[in-house]
Amino acid sequence: MVNWPRVGCGAAICNAGGQILLARRKRDPEAGHWGILGGKVEWGETVEDTVVREIEEEAGVKIRLTGLACLVDQIADDGSSHWVNAVYRADIVDGEPKVMEPEALEDMGWYNLDNLPGPLTRSTEEFLKTTT
Repeated sequence: MVNWPRVGCGAAICNAGGQILLARRKRDPEAGHWGILGGKVEWGETVEDTVVREIEEEAGVKIRLTGLACLVDQIADDGSSHWVNAVYRADIVDGEPKVMEPEALEDMGWYNLDNLPGPLTRSTEEFLKTTT
């Protein structure tokens, strides 16, 4: 078991209609949950570079970060994992999102903030608190 926090990050991407881009995860942590896209920070990679890379790998789009929305401590109830996730706001600058990693993501789509699928990932829940 790893005995220090891992660093993750993600991007909350909203379109002009106010919808948020969410994907349903196939893998733990939070398999079966809907959430913003993102991933783990690799050694020597900045958090911001990681977000841009992960979104392109997962959704096939290029993004522009517009600011840090929140930081999330995601600690498993059983103590088996601890992630610190930076969540950024971002806009798509090129491409149309689609599932590019079918082994990791089951589905992806745009959702109205008042009609979200569930369950949601912890990072997504924390991001949504910043929108009210």
